Amino acid sequence: MITRDDIQVRLDSLAKPVGSLGRLEALAVELALASRALTPLTRPRRLVLFAADHGVVAQGVTPWPSAVTTAMVETILSGKASSTALATAHGVDVRVVDAGMAQPPREPWPQHFNAHPVAPGTADLSSGPAMTEDQFDAAWALGETEAKNAVDAGHRLLIAGEMGIGNTTAAACITHALAGIDADTATGSGAGADAAMRGIKRDIVAAAVARLDGRTDKAALAAIAGFEIVAMAGFYAQAARQGVPVLLDGYVTTAAALIAERLCPGTRAVMIAGHLSAEPGHQAALTQLGLTPVLEWQMRLGEGSGALVALPLLDSAGALLCDVARLADIGA
Repeated sequence: MITRDDIQVRLDSLAKPVGSLGRLEALAVELALASRALTPLTRPRRLVLFAADHGVVAQGVTPWPSAVTTAMVETILSGKASSTALATAHGVDVRVVDAGMAQPPREPWPQHFNAHPVAPGTADLSSGPAMTEDQFDAAWALGETEAKNAVDAGHRLLIAGEMGIGNTTAAACITHALAGIDADTATGSGAGADAAMRGIKRDIVAAAVARLDGRTDKAALAAIAGFEIVAMAGFYAQAARQGVPVLLDGYVTTAAALIAERLCPGTRAVMIAGHLSAEPGHQAALTQLGLTPVLEWQMRLGEGSGALVALPLLDSAGALLCDVARLADIGA
C-alpha cells in the first residue's frame, strides 16, 4: 500500500521546482491515494447516471413535477443534456440506469428511449419510510453491479450521477442525520424552490429525521433515502472494494457517499470531491468525509455535471505523476 509520503517523494523527484504546481500537486496526492498507485490512471472512465422518482414531491418541495425525471432521462439518452455534452467533451463513457425499485428492477435503457419510463419511485418520506429494507438492499446491489461491471470493462475512474426530481429533499435528510447539521442548514433550494417551498422542505426534513430518534442504521437510512441515492452508495462501496477511485459530483452524490461510509467504513478512501455545490449543506457533508473540493463554482445541476467539469484537472494531476521526467533522468 502506498503512503502519502511515497507520493510526495515522487512529486519532489520530478523535473520541476518542489511544490511549484501548488494545488495540482495536492490533487495528485489525492488521486494517487484513491487509486492506490504512484502512477494513477484516469482513463478509460465511466459515468453511471442513476434515475429515480421521489414520493415526497407531492408535498410541494419543488416547482417541478416528477414527470420531469423521465423527460430529462430522455434528453440525457439523446446526448443533448449538459451532462452528456460534458461527458462527450471529456471522453467519458455514459450509462443511464433506472434505479426505481417499486417494481422489479429492469435492464438499463437502450439508446432509444421508448423502452419504458422511469419506474415508480419511493414512498413519501414525509408520512412514512421512503422504502423498505429489501428495496434498500436491491438498490444497493444495483449500484454494486454497475461498479463491478465498469471495472470489469476496464474503467479506471468512476463517476456517479443522478436524476430524480425531489432528490435534494432526501439528500438534506441524509446530511442532517449523518453530518451533524440542523435541518435549516441542510435544506437548500434544489432545482429552484422558492422561499415558501424551501420552508416546507425544511420542515419535512426536520420531521423525517426526528422520527429516526437518532438512529443511522440501514433501516433508518432506508426511511429517508432515494433509490438512486442508495444505488450510488452501493456503487461507491463496490468501487472501494476494487480499489478504483470515484469522483464525486454535488450534494446528492455526497449524501450517497455519507451512506456508503456509514455502512461500509473506509469507502471514503477512494473518493475525490469534484466541486462544492451551491446547496448550503454540501460543505458539511464534505467536511464529514474529510474531502476538499476541486472546484467552488456554485454549480447545483447534478447529473454528474460538476464532476465532469472538474475531470480535466484530475487528468492533469494524473499526467503530472505519470508523464513528467524525474530530475535524476535529466542529470539534474
